[in-house]
Amino acid sequence: MWQGITCWVGKWCDTDKKAAWAALLARFPAPTVVVTDGGSGIAAALSECWSETAVQRCLVHVQRNVRTYLTGRPKTEAGKALLRLGRALTRITTAAEAAAWLGGLHDWHQSYGNLVKARTYRNGSAVVPGWVRANQTWWYTHDRLRKAYRLLERLSQAGTLFTYLRAEFAGLQIASTTNRIEGGTNAQLRLLLRAHRGMSEEHRKRAIEWYLYLHSEQPLPPAKLIKAQHHHPAKTETRTPIEQEPGPELYSTGLSAEEGLWDRKGWAGRT
Repeated sequence: MWQGITCWVGKWCDTDKKAAWAALLARFPAPTVVVTDGGSGIAAALSECWSETAVQRCLVHVQRNVRTYLTGRPKTEAGKALLRLGRALTRITTAAEAAAWLGGLHDWHQSYGNLVKARTYRNGSAVVPGWVRANQTWWYTHDRLRKAYRLLERLSQAGTLFTYLRAEFAGLQIASTTNRIEGGTNAQLRLLLRAHRGMSEEHRKRAIEWYLYLHSEQPLPPAKLIKAQHHHPAKTETRTPIEQEPGPELYSTGLSAEEGLWDRKGWAGRT
C-alpha cells in the first residue's frame, strides 16, 4: 500500500485489536489495495473502515503458517505435497501460474481430502493427544494437516492470494508480501531496541517515534522542533544528601559487617 514513509502517523496500543486499527485507518483515505499479514485485528478493521479496498495477503506469512502446521519435514505424502504447494506461492509471477497453483490445490484435495475429514473417537484404545479437552469425545485425526489445507483453501476462496496479479491492478505494482516494511522499517526498529535494551518503556516509545519521524519524507530540522518552554524547563525537586534516607557512609575506606548492600554473616562479618 505504501511506497515508502512519506509521513509518520502512528498509534500506540497494547495488542493487535480491531479498535486500535480502526482508529488508525480512519485517519487515511481508503487505498485501492492493502497488503496485510492477516492479523485478526486489522482484518476486522479493514472490513469496517475500508470495505471497498482489495486485500492481498502476504505470501511469506502464509508460507510460514503452512510450515508451522506441517513442520519443515512432514512425514506423510499428503504433508509433503501440501508443503510444496505452500513453498511455491512466492514463485508465482503470472496469472497463468496462479491458475495452475489453484488447480494443484484442487488436485491435492481430490487425492487427500479424506484425511482432512478423518476423525478419531475417544475410546479405551485411542491415543488422546495432549491438546484434546477432557470432555471432548472426538477430534480430527490429522488436525495440523487439516489446518494447513483449510488456511490455503480459505484464502483461495476469498481471492486474497493473487490480488497482485489481477488485471485491474496491472499498472500499480502491487507487492505480494510485506517484506518491504518488515525488512526496511520493522527490522530497523527491532535493531534499535536491541541496541538500547536498558531503556524504559516510555523511552523506547520516544526512540521509535523519533526514528520514524527522521525517516519520513520531509522531517523538520531538530532546531525547529524546539519550543519556547524547552529553553526554561520546569525544575524538579532535588534532595541533598542530608535530606536523603539514612544509609551507609558516603565516603569511606572500608566496609563493616553492617555496611554495604546487605548484612554480612559468617567469615565475611568477622574481624
